[in-house]
Amino acid sequence: MKLSARNQLKGKIVAVRKGQTTAHVQIDIGHGVIITSSITNEAVDELKMKVGDKAVAIVKASDVMIGK
Repeated sequence: MKLSARNQLKGKIVAVRKGQTTAHVQIDIGHGVIITSSITNEAVDELKMKVGDKAVAIVKASDVMIGK
């Protein structure tokens, strides 16, 4: 898979929780860091996502906010 996005975080799926229309997929990218993404249930099914699979979290954003 080739993408223009440079922020690609490789890891392993540790949880897939489906709701009525969207799912929360958690990816362990190492060092105790978990990335959570909300995607459609349809995408989870099409990609056949399951716990233990290798996956890539791809971050493409025009703004990144930080608060303290």
